[in-house]
Amino acid sequence: MTAPIPRDIPDLPAIPSPPTLKRAPVPATAVVTPVRRPAAAAFRLLVALAATGGVALELLLGDPSRVLSYFVIQSNLLLALVMVLSARRAWTAGRPLPGAVLGATLLYVVIAALVHHLLLANEASPFSLTGEAATPTGWQALSHGVLHTVTPIAAVLDWLLLTSPGRLHLRQASTWLLYPMAYLAFCLTRGELLLPGTPERYLYPFLDVGQDGFKRVLGNALLLGLSFYALAVLLVALDHARPNPIRHRGKTGFRL
Repeated sequence: MTAPIPRDIPDLPAIPSPPTLKRAPVPATAVVTPVRRPAAAAFRLLVALAATGGVALELLLGDPSRVLSYFVIQSNLLLALVMVLSARRAWTAGRPLPGAVLGATLLYVVIAALVHHLLLANEASPFSLTGEAATPTGWQALSHGVLHTVTPIAAVLDWLLLTSPGRLHLRQASTWLLYPMAYLAFCLTRGELLLPGTPERYLYPFLDVGQDGFKRVLGNALLLGLSFYALAVLLVALDHARPNPIRHRGKTGFRL
């Protein structure tokens, strides 16, 4: 015979839930030893000094309020700041700056260089400069060469040789264009506020509303904006296709 089934079944203990793992307060540096990069820091400091020196020369040779209004000056000031911060982090083995910041800075200095060499300094361009602005001499030629050629090339070399790839993203490309759009609004507003006949009322020939009218200037701005966006997309694509120039062969493992 089988035993009778009791009427009152005692409560069974609850099944304990699996223990939750707490995040160990172990910094990443305990797993991977941070690597200082003094050569990268030195190169970036040189780039920052070159950009700062070129801007300083322009300020000494011209009207500061006008000089600071140029896109090339503003982009080189941003480059100097970013290079100083990047140099400090490379020297102290800190985390690099966000890729969005580095990509935006690179895009702006490359834009300034391409606009100068392809549109302003190119005799075949309909927007080529004339007179002293086209062929600067002395200290003016030195500052122009540094800001339009040396620092953009140095920024590209830093990106290609001293920066990890894959940190730029396509969604950032449209965000990077906010500054050029704001700069366009600034240039047009500045030109409207200045009196007709003021020297360099419009900072660039392709934005000269007094000569070409708003319709043509906005058309020029649209074409340039599309070109800038295509350049931003190209930088993102190259960033994901290029090899990693700073692979470290350091030992990994927990340090006691």
